[in-house]
Amino acid sequence: MALHFITKDNLLKLIGNISSKYRIFVPKKKGDALYYELFNGETAGDIIFGEVRATQPIKSFYAKAREVVALYSSQAAMKEPEPIAIVGVKGCDLQSFAIQDYVYNEGDFKDPIYIGSRDKNLIISCDCTSSIETCFCTALGNEPYPTKDFDLNLSEVEGGFLAETGSAKGEKLVSENSRLFQDATQPHKSDRDNLRKKISSAVKANCKEKGTPDASSIKGSVKKSYESDLWKEHASTCIECGGCNLVCPTCHCFFLSDQKGDTGFAKYRTWDGCLYKSFARVAGDANPRKYLSERLKNRFDKKFEFFPSLLGVNACTGCGRCIEACPGDIDIREVLKDIVK
Repeated sequence: MALHFITKDNLLKLIGNISSKYRIFVPKKKGDALYYELFNGETAGDIIFGEVRATQPIKSFYAKAREVVALYSSQAAMKEPEPIAIVGVKGCDLQSFAIQDYVYNEGDFKDPIYIGSRDKNLIISCDCTSSIETCFCTALGNEPYPTKDFDLNLSEVEGGFLAETGSAKGEKLVSENSRLFQDATQPHKSDRDNLRKKISSAVKANCKEKGTPDASSIKGSVKKSYESDLWKEHASTCIECGGCNLVCPTCHCFFLSDQKGDTGFAKYRTWDGCLYKSFARVAGDANPRKYLSERLKNRFDKKFEFFPSLLGVNACTGCGRCIEACPGDIDIREVLKDIVK
């Protein structure tokens, strides 16, 4: 797709211009972390375009943590998903669409809420301009910058951003706001490429220091370790909080429940987690994954055996959110190191 240049001031104008069509969410700093917040005219200094991924996974904009998916009243109609523009999305979140799209849009049953959001939402992604200790995307064959599934990607360069369109929606966005963009120059491209190499090297160095195994060595290792005691060892500090499931950009399990509201009954979809004891429980209180070690093993099996065999991709993007979220200090990289030994 096409490359353009846009200054920081014009980028903020662009965000303002699309605010009449979209509810816009931008990354802002809270302490040491980034969180998506609703845009309401902040200055450019308040929005963090680069750095690293936000704490919330992008899946929260497509299949919400809790939402109504069906109404039983004949007088009520489901609302259409409202268009949302998400700014500052990083490559590790975009990689998760390979899994989420399969789950919600490529099976026998297609989810109209998810599909509607995918069609209507606008993604303005950004390259990572730094890395943190928990990043390990390169170990899984990914890069700390977007390569697909964005409408417009921003790479920080001298004086502004190199803007790359990635879809017809992105091309239209640039066309409708052409006065805000300039032609990209070779120095702009060189700035982008140099920063990308720098950040990629930093993540690779971190992976090397941590001894994080790469995708080729991980392949088949979970299956080979099914009977190992290492699952009990790593599960010993798990408190079943589900944090790893909830912050993971590829985790997609949910449960459905009927609840009564002011206008009648509605069916709700709520995120679920495979580390919960109730996750696999069936009628008669039977539970094929009664023990935490079995549930932890199942989590890794789904990520590194099931989806690779089904789609050819790992259901882990190397974002490191689960490492940060776990109060039991279970580090996915340490588990992977143990199972590939």
